[in-house]
Amino acid sequence: MYYVVMPSNDIRRNLATEQYLMNQKHFDEPLLLFYIEKPCIIVGRNQNTFEEINQQYVEGHNITVTRRLSGGGGIYQDLGNLCFSFVVDADSEQFGDFKSFTQPIVDALHQMGATSAEVSGRNDMLVAGKKFSGNAMYTKNGKTFSHGTLSWDVDLDVLTQALNVPADKIASKGIKSIRQRVTNLKPHVDSQYQNMTTEEFRDVLLLNLFHATDLAAISDRQYQLTDADQAGIDQLFNDIYSNWDWVYGKSPNSTVQKRQHFDFGTIDARLLIEQGKIANVKFYGDFFGSGDANELAKQLQGTIYDRQHLTEALADIDTTPYFTGIPKTELVTLLAQ
Repeated sequence: MYYVVMPSNDIRRNLATEQYLMNQKHFDEPLLLFYIEKPCIIVGRNQNTFEEINQQYVEGHNITVTRRLSGGGGIYQDLGNLCFSFVVDADSEQFGDFKSFTQPIVDALHQMGATSAEVSGRNDMLVAGKKFSGNAMYTKNGKTFSHGTLSWDVDLDVLTQALNVPADKIASKGIKSIRQRVTNLKPHVDSQYQNMTTEEFRDVLLLNLFHATDLAAISDRQYQLTDADQAGIDQLFNDIYSNWDWVYGKSPNSTVQKRQHFDFGTIDARLLIEQGKIANVKFYGDFFGSGDANELAKQLQGTIYDRQHLTEALADIDTTPYFTGIPKTELVTLLAQ
C-alpha cells in the first residue's frame, strides 16, 4: 500500500487530488490518502445543495461549500476532522462493501484505546454508540475510491447549525437532534493520545495501519505529487470543485418556500429553481405595495440562486412599490437564506 498526505487544507483541492490520482495514475498496490480541511460542507453527488445547508449561516461563517463525486449525505468538516480515502482496483472490492475499507480503521483505533469503535449500518462508524464517521464510495474506469471522515475534535455545535438535517432522518435514528447522535473520537482514546492535534492523530493512525514504529520506516511508501500532478489537480479544482455550476447548478430542480413576517406584513415566496437558477417565483402574503409583485418576480427569472446574484439583480430596482416598508436588504436575506 502507498499513501499520500495532502498538504492543502482546502476541501476542493483535496477532492481534486483524490479524483486526479484515481483517474490519471496507476499504482500496483492500493493507495491511502489523508487530508484535513478548513471549515467546509461537502454535499453528496445526488443532493440538492440549497436544501442541505443553512445558507445564511454558511455565508456568515465563511464555510466553503462543494460537491463530491460520491453519493451519500452532506457532511461538515473543520480542522478537527481527518479524512481518509482508499483507492483500489474496482474488481478487488464489491461496490457498497464499506466494511472492507472501514474495518482496518476501526482496528487501528482499537490500538489507540477506542475499543468501542465499530462499523455500523450501511456506511457509518460509531464509538460508544455515537457516530464519528460517515463514508461514501465512487467507481469509474476500473477504479474505486471509498472515503470517509474521522471526527477527532470537530466543533459539533457549528456542525448542527451549518447543516439542514431532515427531521425524518433524525427520527429514523430514534433521537431528537443530530447533536445527540454525533461525537468526537478524542475523548474515547487512551489518555496518552488525548492531547494530540489532528495531524498527530493522523500520523499515529498511519503507523498503526502500516504496522510501523516511525514514519521513516515507511517513507518509501509515500507518493510525492509531481509538478505535472499539480497542474492536473489545478484544472480539476478550477473546472469542477470551485465551479458554481457543479456545486449548486447540479442540484435537482426543486421548489423552495421562504416565509417571514415583517413589521409591514408577511412575505411568502415560492421559488422554482432549475439548474441552480430562478425559473419562476410567486409572492404571497399580507404585505402592502402600490405595484404588482409579479412584475418584480419576472425580473428575477434566470438569476443564479444565491445572495450575491440576487443582490446584483435587485441593485438597480426600487422594491418599495412592491413591498412597502420592507427594506431591500431584508428581502434579499429572506430569499437567499
